[in-house]
Amino acid sequence: MQTNVIYDIKTNEPKKDNKNLFKFLIPSILGLILFIIPLPYGKLINLEGLSPFNIGIGFLAELVKVVGKNQLNNIALVVISLSAILSVFSKVVKVKNEFLNNLLNVSLFWLCFRILGAVFIVMTVLQIGPQFIISDITGQTMLSILPSLLAIFLVSGFLLPFITDFGLMDLFGTLVSKSMYKLFKVPGRSAIDAVTSWLGDGTLGIMITNTQYKQGFYTAKEASIISVCFSLVSLPFSTVIADQLGFMPMFVPFYATVCIASLACALIMPRIYPLKKFKDNTYNDVEHLKEEIVPDGVNIFKFGLNRAIDRASTAPSIKEIIINGCKTVVDMYLGLLPLVMAWGTLALIVAEFTPFFDIISIPVVFLLNILNIPNAAEAAPAVLVGFTDMFLPSIMVSGNNISEVTKFIIGVLSITQLLYLTETGAVILKSDIPLNLKDLFLIFLTRTIIALPIITIIAKLIFK
Repeated sequence: MQTNVIYDIKTNEPKKDNKNLFKFLIPSILGLILFIIPLPYGKLINLEGLSPFNIGIGFLAELVKVVGKNQLNNIALVVISLSAILSVFSKVVKVKNEFLNNLLNVSLFWLCFRILGAVFIVMTVLQIGPQFIISDITGQTMLSILPSLLAIFLVSGFLLPFITDFGLMDLFGTLVSKSMYKLFKVPGRSAIDAVTSWLGDGTLGIMITNTQYKQGFYTAKEASIISVCFSLVSLPFSTVIADQLGFMPMFVPFYATVCIASLACALIMPRIYPLKKFKDNTYNDVEHLKEEIVPDGVNIFKFGLNRAIDRASTAPSIKEIIINGCKTVVDMYLGLLPLVMAWGTLALIVAEFTPFFDIISIPVVFLLNILNIPNAAEAAPAVLVGFTDMFLPSIMVSGNNISEVTKFIIGVLSITQLLYLTETGAVILKSDIPLNLKDLFLIFLTRTIIALPIITIIAKLIFK
């Protein structure tokens, strides 16, 4: 009987390492089920609110939402209020725990937004205060987003190591490393980030990217490219947009257009400003764990497997995973949720109750007319308002007086733009990835300029 032979990653000499082989295989198979492979969980468990098919982590997040649907808004209220109270408290009394001190003792800028987020959620839950804050199209909209983030952060905080720390990304990255770097200027392992976002949620992809960046697998430039080019809007969210605009019967061409436009953005944007400006520096100058080039004459799968097993040999213990998971969840809950509530509500107030987007979209009317897009004046604000929230553009063009081709273009564009302050934008700004608000807005505009002509051409071919 032939035994499995594992080769040393440095010398490429045969060695037997069955312990680390299984240490790679078992968690990585679990990671595939959790993050990559969709299964019919919703058909196996008869609960309303579960998708028929989903990846494991998406199913667990939905399950948390279904089980806790009557309490998640109250939990968000407590968490965001607690964040503001403890952050103010940390300014008066020194917190001895280093992790909690770094989390709570923030600058005045961040403190103000934590307090503002707490004020907004208290007013929204209790339905007290001005209507422009607590209405269905501002505060209530943000309140409806928070349960999803609570659930996703909870399950992903503890389960991310199964995909990042046991060798799965190392194996997959090796297999696609050459093509990924030539095409997109990023390591092959970033394909995992993209697939997880595509099948699960864009915030998951950003969390994976941030973790890999802090560990030294990505440089600042690579992490920035991945977070704004590969943290794709998930399929479930895309179906919501398509359904809202009446395009579910033609979802395949609808989503195929999203993929084509997103691919064009991913090919072009790493080669132009602002992504081009970032340096290939690692986070806090940690060792850069580059993907090694596969030597000539060496089997690529065997080489990738060697790298994966080598990675698994240094994987954290169950105790470390639980401790780090608790820290991740607490950090995301206390550090990010208040910002999502504050920034999202402010952005929606500006979008819904001021003429700001109507004014700044005047040049967009000219562009839409050049592209011969119907209802240019009505559609122009929807082109830019997507920076605040993914759902607003489709809401703005869902009326009966808007052409079907315009609805199609705006719906696809809103998914392709990727960056939304109410979700992915807030997660990126809270992460250690070196992108600021100005960068995000420039990238949003760049994605729009690249994608809009492509989407328009495809839409006119479909609707001709």
